[in-house]
Amino acid sequence: MDFPEPVAVRFDEGNFWTTLKDGREIGVPLIWYPRLFNAPPDQLEKFELSPTGIHWDEIDEDISVLSIVLGYKSHEFRAADAA
Repeated sequence: MDFPEPVAVRFDEGNFWTTLKDGREIGVPLIWYPRLFNAPPDQLEKFELSPTGIHWDEIDEDISVLSIVLGYKSHEFRAADAA
């Protein structure tokens, strides 16, 4: 199964938005990804795109396009939610 490639990422007050090669733009709440939520803006902007996802080296976060499309939350968020 092929998933669209990310071509851009932007942030607003509480979300990050991923633009996909097929033209869709998907917003995800930053709170779903505690490492992103707690990172300073300069670190958020230091990401790398790959054909399958987004990587933030400085904050050690990787998010796949598949998880964005399916609305999956970080395992760290799910663990905090279950506590």
